[in-house]
Amino acid sequence: MDDCLSKKIEITVSEAEKRTGRNAMNMQETYTAYLIETRAVESQNEGQCSPVDSLWRRYSEFELLRNYLLVTYPHIVVPPLPEKRADFVWHKLSADNMDPDFVERRRIGLENFLLRVASHPFLCRDNIFYSFLTQEGGWKEMVNETGFQLKADSRLKALNATFRVKNPDKRFTELKHYSDELQSVISHLLRVRARVADRLYGVYKVHGNYGRVFSEWSAIEKEMGDGLQSAGHHMDVYAASIDDILEEEEHYADQLKEYLFYAEALRAVCRKHELMQYDLEMAAQDLTSKKQQCEELATGTVRTFSLKGMTSKLFGQETPEQREAKIKVLEEQIQEGEEQLKSKNLEGRDFVKSAWADIERFKEQKNHDLKEALISYAVMQISMCKKGIQVWTNAKECFSKM
Repeated sequence: MDDCLSKKIEITVSEAEKRTGRNAMNMQETYTAYLIETRAVESQNEGQCSPVDSLWRRYSEFELLRNYLLVTYPHIVVPPLPEKRADFVWHKLSADNMDPDFVERRRIGLENFLLRVASHPFLCRDNIFYSFLTQEGGWKEMVNETGFQLKADSRLKALNATFRVKNPDKRFTELKHYSDELQSVISHLLRVRARVADRLYGVYKVHGNYGRVFSEWSAIEKEMGDGLQSAGHHMDVYAASIDDILEEEEHYADQLKEYLFYAEALRAVCRKHELMQYDLEMAAQDLTSKKQQCEELATGTVRTFSLKGMTSKLFGQETPEQREAKIKVLEEQIQEGEEQLKSKNLEGRDFVKSAWADIERFKEQKNHDLKEALISYAVMQISMCKKGIQVWTNAKECFSKM
């Protein structure tokens, strides 16, 4: 972990800027660009003022980087990006992806994504990732030159493997099921939180009516007027405090959303394993078929019905020379198939070993992060309740002095 990029350079996404430009279709569009700043850590430790390198990136470039990482490192649970458009919002929260509050939360999420990759023991060493942080011009061309798109598995192929693999690895099957359940639970939790936020907002704002009524009442009272006016002020403060409270809550909601999206990253690893297992089974099946054909040609017996066997009976047997030539071709194909099968077996074992090591790393990270987020959320709720108690305590004192 000492070799991680996060130990060598300081990475921040310091600001976001709304821009207007033209897309690939030459149509005008509005988008947000994010300023990435990097600074060497070593010179700071030596007491020197390290220069800051900076460049701008669009969200689509972050997407391109992540797609490259997904294809290049299929055995790794690649950190997710923050949402492109707001989801699980309560009624006062804007779902507009150009809304300043949403852009700010996405800026924090993009910085977190870069820090996750920079602290990963394997992803941090990737040259394309380093270029993303340090090389503004020509970066996209550099990514495309890797040809990673050609290595990407089609969804149809992945779906085919899911339903046709005969001997799935139980561990990956269970992990896939767990990722589905994790996504379902977090989605439900975020929906509940949005409903609670809506109701809480209403309750707090209604307290503002207390302030208005107490203020109106104070105008017709002499001895009680000051106390009622002060109590009304405390109610107004209480009603106004909900905006900051729910803004802070969004920070914890975004932490949960990260693991909502991590669930899909887990499934991506499982799908890749299914594809490898399916290819292995198809290679084994093809090898068995060729061995059987070779045996049938050598012995002159046909164990299974085939169109070729039927044709031979109808139009006569092949000459010994033709049979020998076919056997020779099949023997070469069998030798090639055995080598291919051995290679696929080794590749599969290496994938499982590497993937499972990264999955264990991810689980440890997940347990730590979600525990911290839930504890912090609970502490925030306790603090909010204490503020409510304080407001009513202050109101009580105001009433006592009347």
